[in-house]
Amino acid sequence: MINSAREAQCSGLHFLLGEVRYVLPEEMKVGSVIGNVARDLGLEVSQLDARRARIVAEGTSQLCELDLVTGNLLISQRIDREELCAQVSICILQFQLLLEDPLQASSLVLDITDINDNSPVFTAVEINLDLVESTVLGLRFPLESAHDPDLGKNSIQEYKLNHNDHFALELSTQINGNSYPELVLKKPLDREAKAEHVLKIIGIDGGEPNRSGTASIHIRVLDANDNVPVFSQRVYKASVKENSAIGTVIITLNATDLDDGVYGEITYSFSHLSDKLAGVIEINSQSGEVRVVGTIDYEEASSLELDVQAKDGGGQASHCKLIIDVIDKNDNKPVIEIKSVSANVAEDSKPGTMVALINIFDLDTGSSGHVTCSIPDNVPFKLVSEVKNYYMLVTDEMLDREKQSEYNITLTATDAGFPSLSSDAVLSIQVSDVNDNAPTFSQSEYNVNILENQPVGTFVIKVSAQDSDDGSNAKIMYHILKDMNLDASSFLTVNSDTGELFTSRHFDYEQSVHFQIRVTALDRGEPQLSTTCTINVFVRDQNDNAPVILYPVQTSGFIAEDMVPVEAPRGYLVTKVVAVDADSGHNAWLSYRIIKATRPGLFMADLHTGEIRTLRTFMEDDEPKQTLSVLVTDNGHEALSATATVSITLDDGLPVLKAHFEFVDESQNSDDLTLYLIIALSVVSLMLIILISGVIYFKLCRRGYVYRSTTANLPVFPSTYYSTGFADFSRCGTLLKDDRYDPFMTTVLPFLNLVVTFPVHTMFFLLL
Repeated sequence: MINSAREAQCSGLHFLLGEVRYVLPEEMKVGSVIGNVARDLGLEVSQLDARRARIVAEGTSQLCELDLVTGNLLISQRIDREELCAQVSICILQFQLLLEDPLQASSLVLDITDINDNSPVFTAVEINLDLVESTVLGLRFPLESAHDPDLGKNSIQEYKLNHNDHFALELSTQINGNSYPELVLKKPLDREAKAEHVLKIIGIDGGEPNRSGTASIHIRVLDANDNVPVFSQRVYKASVKENSAIGTVIITLNATDLDDGVYGEITYSFSHLSDKLAGVIEINSQSGEVRVVGTIDYEEASSLELDVQAKDGGGQASHCKLIIDVIDKNDNKPVIEIKSVSANVAEDSKPGTMVALINIFDLDTGSSGHVTCSIPDNVPFKLVSEVKNYYMLVTDEMLDREKQSEYNITLTATDAGFPSLSSDAVLSIQVSDVNDNAPTFSQSEYNVNILENQPVGTFVIKVSAQDSDDGSNAKIMYHILKDMNLDASSFLTVNSDTGELFTSRHFDYEQSVHFQIRVTALDRGEPQLSTTCTINVFVRDQNDNAPVILYPVQTSGFIAEDMVPVEAPRGYLVTKVVAVDADSGHNAWLSYRIIKATRPGLFMADLHTGEIRTLRTFMEDDEPKQTLSVLVTDNGHEALSATATVSITLDDGLPVLKAHFEFVDESQNSDDLTLYLIIALSVVSLMLIILISGVIYFKLCRRGYVYRSTTANLPVFPSTYYSTGFADFSRCGTLLKDDRYDPFMTTVLPFLNLVVTFPVHTMFFLLL
């Protein structure tokens, strides 16, 4: 065994290219050990099975196999050197040992030596010759050589002829170096003494022990024929192109005979022509023309050597050699055999990763048998050849499955003949995915509205993420990130497979109008990659809160009484119903109306402000105590309401404040009216300035501070009347966030007893 291994570095590529050579005789028993491949290549035996090691051969013959347990290379079929290599002196068989993960190739060379397993064989076991009794002494008659497929000393080394008085055996050598026997006449023939001679020829090889083959020679002695046919040349040479058309004349042989008549008529024939050649070449028996009658294939025989006989009518014959050289024609396309291919190549494979092993050869010779292989330029692969007739397809750059997941690479093998022939084969390579892409959401932020008081499990929104990877690397799971300041999982749940979000609790607009959660999309690759999106959830208000009466205070057993002068004119402001609604927007817009009264038609309630005023002057028959039921209704789709009970007492001693009524007697002097209007306008302007200044000041110092003023003659809203939950009006707003209204009540001027509201964020605009 001869072992040679080397580490090859080619164009930045690193992979093991080892070569192991074994010398072994032919005809070893099946199962015999050739050598230990694992040891000779420096591999661990365990790697063979783990890396799916296997033997591939050029062509389809698989003469050896690998034992993955021991690492031994075993003979799996009969190895017959004569069958595999014919008459080639050196018989070399080449195999490739392939290892996967990563794909590597090592060359295994088997040098098959010859053994003497074949005996010499004569094509014809009986050779017939016709000689005239006047044949000249020393005339030589070529005989067919025995055939021994063995080589060297195991082939034919000598010929022997049994003892006789007339003939001897000598060896002659052909131009190609092969020897053949010739029968030489040593003693004159006498037909009358002996008309037939029977001889025995023996061919002996040089093996140990030697082998032999025999044939008999039958010689018939004819009457005298003075002249024998004579060829113009002892050896003729010709050439013919392979695949020449049937009927093509290769050469015309010529022999002459000086005799006349029948003895001068010459007939041409081939001596000892094999059946195979008989179907390819024939000779015209009369003219000596040698023609093509079948297919001449250079790959089967590059040279033909024929024995031609010219025989006259008297039986005299002479022989010549015809050597025909077959001219090779580029008639064979290159052959492409894919010996191994990695069905899937990871997209993160480094440049230089071996993908496939390709065997390319051409049955032609010379330049016609010189083959090169190529692939298109627009693929991230290239071919590397370190072993004759073998190419390795390796990656030339990093792959990206997301850009291209499959490559159909056309392999083109082209010979150097003229005209050039080529063959194509398509190699399909799948790029396997690695988890190199994180999921991506269709948008980084989602906004969604949900009505408060929805049942648990209500669908909210569906988020969707895409992953450009494949397989498990593209399967996405969704989950909600937990915030340190907010347990978002208590608000929503997410379907981990679909990304659908559902409510996990009831929402109360009055407690929370907006919250934010983050959802993570996580793939199932290794390592896992993820991305996050933000979901803004806005809770919409539902009319789920009824109005709440702030004044008059409605407590069991006590209702605040409002006093009004008996002399109060029509339109006199008696009191005001104050109510709030915890809802927002339209749901918090309130309206007031009297639904029940002690004396109907005596009082009216302002629809929007809740002010209670007289519709007429009091009469003597009016009850001194009046009770009103005022219905306060919000503006929701399904309106909610509350009822306020107002108790009014008529007092004779209470002075009438003209500022508390709206309807003025038309008979009053117009000058007095003008004066009153000027005074009222001045007071209103002054109070407006004071009010705005106060709002600015208290906004800077303290939100929602409530001013209250009292007079001796007007009802006051004591702080003790208000529930602690409603003491700070700034926190009872009906708008979102900063869109709140701050109510302020004043009793400084009776005719200004109203609620003044300003959006906080527009205060400075009003000042301008």
